[in-house]
Amino acid sequence: MKRMQGWLALLVLGTANLLAAATQPTAGPGHAAIASAHHLATDAGFEVLAAGGNAFDAAVAVTAALAVVESSSSGIGGGGFWLLARASDGKQVMIDGRELAPAAVDAKRYLDADGKLDRDRSINGALAAGIPGEPAALVHIAQHYGRLPLAKSLAPAIRLAREGYPMEARMASMLAMRKDVMLRYPASRAVFFPHGKAPKLGALIRQPDLAKTLERLAVQGFDGFYRGPTATALVAGVRAEGGNWSLDDLANYRVKEREPLRFRYHDFELISASPPSSGGVLLATILNILEGYDFAALSRVDRVHLMVEAMRRAYRDRSYILGDPDAVAMPIKLLTSKAYAAGLRSAIRLDRATPSSALPEGAVVAGGTDTTHFSIIDAEGNIAAVTASVNLPMGSGLIVPGTGVLLNNEMDDFALAANQANAYGLIGTDANAPKPGKRMLSTMSPTIAFGKDRIAVIGTPGGSRIATMVLLGLIDFFEGGAPADFVAAKRIHHQYLPDVISAEAGALTAEEVAALRAHGHSVSESERPWGNMNAVVWDLRSQQLTAGSDPRGLVGKAEVR
Repeated sequence: MKRMQGWLALLVLGTANLLAAATQPTAGPGHAAIASAHHLATDAGFEVLAAGGNAFDAAVAVTAALAVVESSSSGIGGGGFWLLARASDGKQVMIDGRELAPAAVDAKRYLDADGKLDRDRSINGALAAGIPGEPAALVHIAQHYGRLPLAKSLAPAIRLAREGYPMEARMASMLAMRKDVMLRYPASRAVFFPHGKAPKLGALIRQPDLAKTLERLAVQGFDGFYRGPTATALVAGVRAEGGNWSLDDLANYRVKEREPLRFRYHDFELISASPPSSGGVLLATILNILEGYDFAALSRVDRVHLMVEAMRRAYRDRSYILGDPDAVAMPIKLLTSKAYAAGLRSAIRLDRATPSSALPEGAVVAGGTDTTHFSIIDAEGNIAAVTASVNLPMGSGLIVPGTGVLLNNEMDDFALAANQANAYGLIGTDANAPKPGKRMLSTMSPTIAFGKDRIAVIGTPGGSRIATMVLLGLIDFFEGGAPADFVAAKRIHHQYLPDVISAEAGALTAEEVAALRAHGHSVSESERPWGNMNAVVWDLRSQQLTAGSDPRGLVGKAEVR
């Protein structure tokens, strides 16, 4: 163990600095593309572009519209990461609007009498909710990157909340999953279960309280949500249901501007989410490992085997090392270096799986379907890759009375109990333990890949499976795939623990499953699909944009105008 620590320490010292900013074109395609999880949100983005806004104004509009029409997956009671690339000066930045633990957080409150994680407390109701970051992020983006007043970009969402939108099949399925929890709370019942039943397909869902909250945000900016009447109502509602928020928790929330995680794969330069998301680190580690093989020449079984072995090692590091960069020291340069990947690769056998139990714990290194993603490229070449979340479907299930705000349940993304799995089966240790004002670790992976001839903007929801879905989409893109095809492709996943390959039905043939099992892998074919990928590709040779929205999402829309 000491020998391994010494080798890693030397490797850290020898690791090169992070890559410089990826080169992006200074001339735009002359038209725009938006791919999002809901057709009304895509329309909201184009409405704002038509009013003179840029991709960043459109990102505000799409985020806010999704908060209304796809509240099962994101909302102003949650948070996210906005990866932005500006054409005029090449600036690339990640806006970190991740939720925070309240100052009064106490991990013991999430445990039962036997010291085990109490799942009801960690995912349902007020105690499950972190301090939201999405409203602050929208204000920040409008002020620093957009062209239009915030009120203009929020107008479509406000209209949708006030006038209503039709109940659709995807929302109905999410509500069915969380009905028992949401019926506990009067405001949740009033919006989504009037008379104890969800509205019928096609019936309008109106949210007048949410419209008023969005209007206050539009007029007053940060103070319209984090101070004043909205903040007072939020704190009172959370405390009435057993939560521990304070007015100071809200007033002290701050958006963080962070450097994106930068890495290369052959001739492609990529930027992705940096901590407190693990997404970029996971992608960099996996792709660095795979770069050492003639990947395109391998058989399908060998490709899946090597991807799984790379996933296994990357997620091992996630479990033990990663957390909030403002609270935890992490060897990010090491984890994303080619040298570190070469060391991991050297222990991979082409003919045999490595049991996860055989890997050393990552601690030797010193140092959610239920989310949403959209991709935008505007006519000038500005780019936004945005992944936002409330964690599980319908978040905590709690709408705070008088606000229309459906709260997240992101506290479950902390390691509330060391080495005990959260709702997505992920484990963690002290690096991701809850502490006052700390951001919980995420797997959200908004990513932009810059190639000589093509650029991709890509991301997806899917909890712990987000990074591996983006990986599969990127590999297809690297090999010339079109977004409509790679967003729909069947998926496989491995996350270190549990030690099993998850596969969508039809992702692997019976012969491939048998071959992987002969290698020593455990394979489980899922009964349901996962993810809801939305991507845009810019062909720099023809200046054409193409877009794809995952058919799994049912109501998504990818459009070029």
